[in-house]
Parts: sequence; structure tokens; C-alpha cells
Amino acid sequence: MSRRVVALTILNCSLVLGLVVTAIAQQPQGAAKEGAPKGGKGKGGPTRPPLFFREEWKQTAAGGEHQVVPADSVANPDLTLNLLGPTGKEMLMTGAAGDENNPIHLWTGMCTTPCAFTLKHKNSYADLTGLARIRLVTKVSGFHQVRPLIKTAEGMWLVGDRTDGSLTDWIESEFAVSDVRWLRVDPTRMVTSGNWIKDPDLSKVDEIGFADLMPSSGHGPGGWSDVGKIEVYAKSVPR
Repeated sequence: MSRRVVALTILNCSLVLGLVVTAIAQQPQGAAKEGAPKGGKGKGGPTRPPLFFREEWKQTAAGGEHQVVPADSVANPDLTLNLLGPTGKEMLMTGAAGDENNPIHLWTGMCTTPCAFTLKHKNSYADLTGLARIRLVTKVSGFHQVRPLIKTAEGMWLVGDRTDGSLTDWIESEFAVSDVRWLRVDPTRMVTSGNWIKDPDLSKVDEIGFADLMPSSGHGPGGWSDVGKIEVYAKSVPR
């Protein structure tokens, strides 16, 4: 084979290779790998539920510290308040609207037994599945902690292993309900029983609140819990 033929062959191969490389370089990125995942917002993902209810409590005209009257203590007209435990009715309300150092709140200080409260929406159950979450403002003294308390539509009372409460200052905290483990609780005595409840049905929750499972010490430092504003983010299920 002559040198001229060899040179022409090499030249033709180079031209073909150059055309192939150019075509690949100009190919749209989306076609480079068929079926490759695309960026941006995906569809069909879980949806965060809207605000189901907010409660910031309603102080009396006289203000100050006083006995909790359930019918007069809630600011949200769609809610009713239920006091629980042997001395739950000894719970007091105090604080002032707009006072970040002492917001309106329920105080367990005079409860000489474990005590709790729940809020019930008059028209709807709360669906606490999925991305449902609860936000609350708390402050505590001593070893006291505030735990979520619920009553399902089936009548099962459950208290959670989630705890909130700062010794130093009022803290607004938030938690996903799906992260909580639950035990049965006797609403009359406010004591737990049995083992962890596996996968309780939280698609229809009748009442939502908080429990302090320790007796309180009264006025002054010692042991008690404060619970201020509460927000529940959940899907609404008609009663």
C-alpha cells in the first residue's frame, strides 16, 4: 500500500472521529442518560399539614393567678378544655398577653399528684399521621417535664415519651408526632400501664394535650410545669 493511500485513510478516520465527538458534545444532557433523575421539586411527596388549631389561653379581666375555669380559659372558640388527674382541677392560670417573660399559661404548681389537660376541637378530629407536628411554649422547675397526651377516637388514652421544658427560660419547641412512642395512661389517676403501644391509630385523635407525671411542689422553685401557647399542625377529619 502506498504512502498516499495510508495518509488518506488516516485522514478519513480522523474526520469521522471528529464528527462523532462533535455530535456527542452537542447532544442535550437530558438525552445523555435516558431515565436519569431530574432536579427541582418532585411531585407526589408527603405534604405538610396545615394548622389544625392554636390556643394561647384567655386571661380574666382581673388578670393575675387564679383557678382554671375550663369554659372561660380558652381563647379559641372551637376548643374545649378538659382537666385530668386526681388534682387536675387545682391547676392555675397566670401570666399576661404580650408579656414574653410571663405569657398566659397553665401552671401545675398546686397539683399534688400527676395532672394533665387536653383540648378538644368541637367539629373535627385531628389526623396526627404523616408529617403532623405539635409546637408548644413551656417552662419547668426541678425535674418536671411536659409530655404529649392524646385520646384517640376509639377512647384510648396515650402519653408519649417526648418531653419538653427548660429550667432557664420560656422555650418554644416543636416535634413530629411520628417520632413519639406511646404508653397507655389512666386519665383518672394519670399513671401509665403496660408496654409500648405499637403503631396506634392516630388518624382520628379526639383530644390533644399535655401531662406532667410528677406531683408538684407549690409556689417557688421546686417542681412544676408551665404550658403556654400550643399549635397543632394536622389534617382535619370531620366528626
